[in-house]
Amino acid sequence: MSHPVTSHPAAVAAGGSVLSLPQGPPDLLRLDTALQQSAALHGHLCPRQILGARSAVLAGDLLGLDFPRTDKRVLVLAETDGCYADGVSAASGCWLGRRTLRLMDYGRVAATFVDTRTGRALRVWPRTDLRERVRAQKPPDQKRYQAYLDAYRHWSDAELLRAAEVELDFDLAALISQAGAREVCSHCGEEVLNERWSVRQGRVLCPACLGGAYYRPTSRQDNL
Repeated sequence: MSHPVTSHPAAVAAGGSVLSLPQGPPDLLRLDTALQQSAALHGHLCPRQILGARSAVLAGDLLGLDFPRTDKRVLVLAETDGCYADGVSAASGCWLGRRTLRLMDYGRVAATFVDTRTGRALRVWPRTDLRERVRAQKPPDQKRYQAYLDAYRHWSDAELLRAAEVELDFDLAALISQAGAREVCSHCGEEVLNERWSVRQGRVLCPACLGGAYYRPTSRQDNL
């Protein structure tokens, strides 16, 4: 069954020139495998987990790469945390702890999938009118939450998502860094990993000591 979709200029501007997406049904076997893992880690299955998993599966197909990954070839830049990010991780195999997922905290339900070998990057996000269309199509006696679960699992990529090729606005190699790269900050004395230090007048300084700390010490630390 086809579900009418509409264009949204703001979404096109945010994501770039959109790609033509598959109109057919999703691969439920592959999707449900990812959703089982995501639900087990998250504690339950929710609609945004499905959107995250669908985004990752689509990105893998468009990049021509097998997902979930067992290596570090793909880097995911998730634009929100929570349910969506868990679905993305379960389907892509990219995790914060493996340094293959980064949070770009824009509060947007979207993610960019980067093939670090080729530099190709695909940004994927849900259609802006998605929830409105699901509510319009659902049976009168069906709860909205269940309608979202069903639609996000069964609708085609074209009905659910948008995707666009993008260019990264930062040095990918610098972000990834090198295994074993570490220095000790000359001010706080703490170890700094992944080349996140700077050198000022011959002194190695971490980002916090350069004025970028998200916290400030309290006097109570003296008693710990």
